[in-house]
Amino acid sequence: MSADGGTKSSIIKQKAGRMNYQCLYCFARAFEKLLEKHIPDNEEKLRMSQRFFDMLAKADTSQPTPYIAREFHALIREYLDDPDPYRHEKEEGNKMALALMPDLRKNIHQAQDPFNRALRYAIAGNIMDYGPSSHFNVHETLREVEQARFAIDHSDILRKRIQNAQNILYIGDNAGEIVMDRLFLETIGHPHVTFAVRGQPVINDATLEDAQTVGMDKVAEVISNGYDAPSTIMDQASEEFARAYLKADIIIAKGQGNFEGLMHQNDHRLWFLLMVKCQVIGNMLGVNKGDFVVSNSHGQEKA
Repeated sequence: MSADGGTKSSIIKQKAGRMNYQCLYCFARAFEKLLEKHIPDNEEKLRMSQRFFDMLAKADTSQPTPYIAREFHALIREYLDDPDPYRHEKEEGNKMALALMPDLRKNIHQAQDPFNRALRYAIAGNIMDYGPSSHFNVHETLREVEQARFAIDHSDILRKRIQNAQNILYIGDNAGEIVMDRLFLETIGHPHVTFAVRGQPVINDATLEDAQTVGMDKVAEVISNGYDAPSTIMDQASEEFARAYLKADIIIAKGQGNFEGLMHQNDHRLWFLLMVKCQVIGNMLGVNKGDFVVSNSHGQEKA
């Protein structure tokens, strides 16, 4: 297909719905944390706060949350004159997860069901998120997920779909977390996996640089989705990503951001793996904050 959007137009089935009002408060809390981290002067904090709330007041709330999140983080990068304000957090997240990888790999190999254990670790890795909160305990979450009962669990169906798939598209979320994604992809051992990351830095979401750091290219072809929203937005995706999307028999999307961007696609190939980090998303899925989810196409296919 040509670069005029022809490929994309064939897969943009439905735009995501209007954002929830509570997301505005989440943006405000995240903004306050960034001010405290980067700006010591009170007068400067006031000026930046005025710009931020002016941006929110003018935001098109008919758009889904990831669109506005992109504008918010673009404002931060512009003001700080820093294309990657979360670089340190990403480096630390990758370093932490890589240090855990040998033990996690050993646990997977020794498990009675390696697929299930690796899948659980991949979902637990979703806790490594500096968007909603900077407070998380990776070790505790990894221990919890080993025995946790998933609020939505279509994992047996997912296993069968993977076994029968010719091509898999796996859409990553956060740096650090992608180490657990790599272990899951190692475990399934599929020969034709494409792993997608963000087009440019946004929050601590994984980019091509992060994928290279954790060796994702050893288990998958790595591509960018071509956009800097903390999500996957089909009408903004690159042609390369759109081709991979069309070609895939299964599309596995990690995390809340990807869920928000893709949940209205109504595509039976879509699978969502995530830890629910806010009740807004929990309400959409009919589960609670803190729950683990393996869901096919917004829970439409029942196990």
